[in-house]
Amino acid sequence: MSETKTIQHDALVASAIHHWAPRFVANGVPLTDFQEVTAGISRWDEWCGAWCARAAVHEEIGRKVLAEGFKLSAGQHLTTAAACYHFAKFVFVADLKQMRAAHMKAVECRKLALPFLHPAGEYVSIPFQGKTFAGVLRRPQGVARPPIVVMCMGLDSAKEEMDNYESLFLARGLATLSFDGPGQGESEYDIPIRGDYEVAVKAVVDWVEQRHDVDADNIGLWGVSLGGYYAPRAAAFEKRVKACIALSGPYDMGAAWDGLPELTRETFRARAHCKTQDEARKVAATLSLKGVADKITCPLYLVTGKLDRVVPWQDAERVAREARGAVELVMIEDGNHVANNRAYKYRPQSADWMARQLGLARA
Repeated sequence: MSETKTIQHDALVASAIHHWAPRFVANGVPLTDFQEVTAGISRWDEWCGAWCARAAVHEEIGRKVLAEGFKLSAGQHLTTAAACYHFAKFVFVADLKQMRAAHMKAVECRKLALPFLHPAGEYVSIPFQGKTFAGVLRRPQGVARPPIVVMCMGLDSAKEEMDNYESLFLARGLATLSFDGPGQGESEYDIPIRGDYEVAVKAVVDWVEQRHDVDADNIGLWGVSLGGYYAPRAAAFEKRVKACIALSGPYDMGAAWDGLPELTRETFRARAHCKTQDEARKVAATLSLKGVADKITCPLYLVTGKLDRVVPWQDAERVAREARGAVELVMIEDGNHVANNRAYKYRPQSADWMARQLGLARA
């Protein structure tokens, strides 16, 4: 049996491991891959290359079994490859060329996997102010016009990381639409972060209404991390949304700024298209639910972890107090950011809640 040699991490590598280790595993990276890759990285500038090398292992297997006709296996291997490529790039903004190359590999692998997933996925383009949002639409098998959950990414997440989340809703008869909005995923290069995310969601809901294979009268919103701000923010204004799930979102990004990890602040700067941290802080101050949360009237499901070192758990409490609709606040005492270390305490339950809100009471 081979042994993994552990080496000393620099501060940024240590921070990434400390803040996000459970997320990697909960969202599709094999545990042994995480342990081996991170154990072999000493400096942050090695991060992207090391993860791309591991992603390439999964990609090679996926392409090989696809050529042999094993489509189900191919979809699974390529989805794992996409997740590993995604985590190569997720906050690696120090080298944008290297980051983008890894990102495009994540997109390539996920797109290649989509037809072979159960249920299959469709890569879609959603018009937005002369540009487009890239998205993945998946529909549960055997349902003609299912309700749909529109999924809002966070600061450093993208649709290529969403397979495990999507599967929760699909198994309960709900369609999913994961999309890269302003400052996210494929949009991050030419559409910067914006606080009024309801503008983006309106464009997505308009697009959903043009589809004949989903039930546009039953739309739910879901958001993770910074998406946990975006989703309730959009729900406050977009009244076609019937229910909203928000996971560990900030109430006010400007107020949370000083407590954010350095990698997060620098990623925000890059995706807000700012040159300096001071400029980025000013943009962050525009991401606030002050005077907005009390406009949320649809049912709201909030999740936060008491051990969250990225977004204070008190932010979720504040949203719960100010929202005017029915609120279910899930406070996980031993949960970290997005409670990825205790995913079993809320992920299935949140999907059950959404199914009930969208009319699938016995899903």
